[in-house]
Amino acid sequence: MKILSRVALQVFAVALLVTAVPVAASATDMDARIESSARDSYVFRKYLKDDAITLESTDGIVVLTGTVAEVDHKSLAQETVASLPGVKSVVNQLELAGEPVAENSDEWITTKVKATLLFHRNVSAKTEVTTKDGIVVLEGEANSQAQKELTTEHVKDVEGVKGVENKMTVAKSAGTAEQKTLSEKVETVGNKVGDKIENVVEAIDDASITALVKTTLVFHRSTSAHHTKVTTNDGRVTLTGTARTSVEKDLVAKYVEDVQGVKSVVNNITVGKPITVKKPKVKKQIEGC
Repeated sequence: MKILSRVALQVFAVALLVTAVPVAASATDMDARIESSARDSYVFRKYLKDDAITLESTDGIVVLTGTVAEVDHKSLAQETVASLPGVKSVVNQLELAGEPVAENSDEWITTKVKATLLFHRNVSAKTEVTTKDGIVVLEGEANSQAQKELTTEHVKDVEGVKGVENKMTVAKSAGTAEQKTLSEKVETVGNKVGDKIENVVEAIDDASITALVKTTLVFHRSTSAHHTKVTTNDGRVTLTGTARTSVEKDLVAKYVEDVQGVKSVVNNITVGKPITVKKPKVKKQIEGC
């Protein structure tokens, strides 16, 4: 009987070990995928490549350690990782390298403006930005008058900006389509094909798009207070949450549509009724009481 019991226990222990191994291996594989996906993401390769970030995933809980050059990179890294499949939570222990910049200072505003222009695709990321007493001066070359005006519009709504002086020049047009020679038309077609190939190479992952969208909404004054939920599937962004007015709802979608990598936007934000605070009724004091 004792021998049979001992054998039964051994068989039971082996069975437990066999069933546990695939689960452990699966968890390890998932954590490895999370870590590699984060490192290979567009945000980490494009914007965080010069930061010293270490990430470690354990059962879907990711810990971020190391240093970043700009304070906004902390949230950008966290939002990117949090949007990856399999991630349960993110513990952000990233620290800022060097002394922090005073909030709403000229340097702080310049950093915000540059990042905003970097995230938007229909403005030039090479725009030169300087700030003096909250007034932002923009210099460089815009592809068109529309791009110049859009740049001003985006910058005006960045947190801390008091005014914008746009000194950008507009590139001279090479002429109308009717005036182009055959060689110019061929060159134009070639450029368009090249652009398409470049876009395929520079395809942006959904986690990065979600992070860029969330960060962009925080940068803009008109949308920073909104608690907009953002989900991305194959470049198609879905927005949910509540806006105070239809104008705010449309503005959120307008900013999101212009973010790098976004293919389309489904705006499911609802317009909530403004909250009215009822004044407490004051009882009139009766004379003689």
